[in-house]
Amino acid sequence: MDIAVAGGHGQIGRRLLRVLAERGDRARGLIRNPEHAADLAAIGAEAVLCDLEADDADVAGAIAGADAVVFSAGAGPGSGPERKQTVDLGGAVKLIDAAKADGIARYAIVSSMGADNPPPGDDTFAVYLRAKAGADEALAESGLDYTIVRPGGLTNDPGTGRIDAAKHLGRRGRIPRDDVAATLVAVLDEPATIGKTFEILSGEKQIAEALRNL
Repeated sequence: MDIAVAGGHGQIGRRLLRVLAERGDRARGLIRNPEHAADLAAIGAEAVLCDLEADDADVAGAIAGADAVVFSAGAGPGSGPERKQTVDLGGAVKLIDAAKADGIARYAIVSSMGADNPPPGDDTFAVYLRAKAGADEALAESGLDYTIVRPGGLTNDPGTGRIDAAKHLGRRGRIPRDDVAATLVAVLDEPATIGKTFEILSGEKQIAEALRNL
């Protein structure tokens, strides 16, 4: 497959691109900083310069010809509320529009637990969750073949390949970024995840099995 990943230099994006490249897919990572291109080349991925926050960003050109797109971009923990809106929401919407313009039906997004019921208030995390909720809603209403993945707290622990997945897990917890990336790969391989929104945490089931049981 030919997969374009927005947020290609992010922690989940790089993990995802590495796995895709290792299995022989064309793995394209959208980056805003040209100095990051070498990092993607080192894992076998193709860097595409495209700043999702720029008014003149040619997002459709960056993803043209892809079989699917993944939005894993984020403003990052050190950013303020304004960039939560321009990246986590605005960037996701730009990718939706570009996918529709290019006729790319498949779109997976990394959301967050809590985006189903974001809190009020002006603190950064509340704004972040509302931005994620807005992006999820825009994608669900886009007409694209979407999958919305909502992980819990992210860690850099080694992946286990085992998760719990459900629309609502009913608990909080954590999950390695390795396993989030592996879940995204499995989502792209599993048509039954189209139209699904679900939470994931570290758990007991093999990833493919967990997704089949959604």
